[in-house]
Amino acid sequence: MAELPVLISRPGERAGPLAAAIEARGLTVSRLDVMHLEALPEAPATRTAWLDIDHFHKVVVVSPFAAECLAEALERYWPQLPVGIDYYAVGASTAALLHRRLGVRVHVPSPSAGEDTSEALLRLASLQSLDERRVLLVAGEGGRRLIADTLAARGARVTRLAVYRRRLLDPEPAMQARLAAGDYRALVVSSGEILEHLARWCTDAALNQPLIVSSARLATLAGRLGFRFPVVASGATPAALAVAVARSSAPEEADVDHDDLEKG
Repeated sequence: MAELPVLISRPGERAGPLAAAIEARGLTVSRLDVMHLEALPEAPATRTAWLDIDHFHKVVVVSPFAAECLAEALERYWPQLPVGIDYYAVGASTAALLHRRLGVRVHVPSPSAGEDTSEALLRLASLQSLDERRVLLVAGEGGRRLIADTLAARGARVTRLAVYRRRLLDPEPAMQARLAAGDYRALVVSSGEILEHLARWCTDAALNQPLIVSSARLATLAGRLGFRFPVVASGATPAALAVAVARSSAPEEADVDHDDLEKG
């Protein structure tokens, strides 16, 4: 019988490095194409923000796709980047992309935080007191308000710029059948929106299979949705998620955050 695959839900080109990291551990991977990311047309307010980016003290970028959109815009409007801007990224992959494309130093959550999340980013000392600091938040359409609201409460003048939209797609029929039957080794999810979407096709068989998530917050959500074996990775990078997939086959080593599950 063929080896059961690991199902990954990461959208777009970023699925490739995650698949490769898991396959490097000798595991088979199948992709769940359930979210499409598309850049939004450049509105007048967006163009103004790009042209005036030298007026901002800090730029916070929430995802790799947002980083791609930012990099493309700055390369178009600013042949030479303005100096004096502090860049922040929620995760290591986003920071690496910004550094590669723009050559900038990027602040990320401290390794001691244990995970790449908005909450961990907001604990950085340089984001605590922001009296009248101008902050540009580059994100997708919709999504959580946590970063914008928290920075505004700390005195920042926040401009939230939506540069892309997420479109949810139904899994292919064969993948719907796999989810219904729990016919896979593990399911890897690093987005709450995708997790809630996929739960529609997850029967008890699927809810009893290992679910790899990238944060304790997602583990809490998974518990509310009925997943019984969430395994919390140390972050959302391909390497961190691949390690957690490998650990999921050894239940005694699984890092399930029961405290967060009970709070949820």
